[in-house]
Amino acid sequence: MKRASSNFVSFFPLYTLLLSCFFLQLTQSFTQMNVEIDDLVDDICKKTPNSDLCSSILHSNPQAKTTDAKGIAAIMVNDILQNATNTLNFIQGLVKQAKDLELQRKYSICAETYIPLVKYVLPQDVDSINQKKYGLAAYSMVYIGKEIDSCNKQFSGSTSSPLADRTSILHKLLDIAAAILKQLISGWFVYLSLFLLNNK
Repeated sequence: MKRASSNFVSFFPLYTLLLSCFFLQLTQSFTQMNVEIDDLVDDICKKTPNSDLCSSILHSNPQAKTTDAKGIAAIMVNDILQNATNTLNFIQGLVKQAKDLELQRKYSICAETYIPLVKYVLPQDVDSINQKKYGLAAYSMVYIGKEIDSCNKQFSGSTSSPLADRTSILHKLLDIAAAILKQLISGWFVYLSLFLLNNK
């Protein structure tokens, strides 16, 4: 019994050392994984028109730390959806507050423009990305930009748009998303080309 106890005591430091090495290796693996994901985010964002805004949005989203390029594109489009939803809520508030009938009409037109974008178009874009239909989602970014511009045109001339700052941000986000989707499209064509070459 004493011998068994003595063996355990002599083995315990080695066991502790092995356990410490295991947890150290595990910690390093997770750290390396986070660095690789950060590198992916930075690499993708560098190829967009507004890398700082892109990086800020993605690094502040916990989901971006555990996803791939496709997931990053979906996160960006979801961010556009959130911004568009907030803008729609803001417009609907303006409709209720407006006392001038002409101004109220302009706000109502803008609200009618944003409603389908928020309820249908952008959610469908997220689905398209998840289904790897990147070209369809990229085309939609252009379409959404044109729809937003049609709202702004209501205020061209003497009336300044109360939505100018919000739509400016939305346009930046749309440009970023479109650039990310183009990277995915390019990557898909490269993969397809290599596949076809290897299977000739």
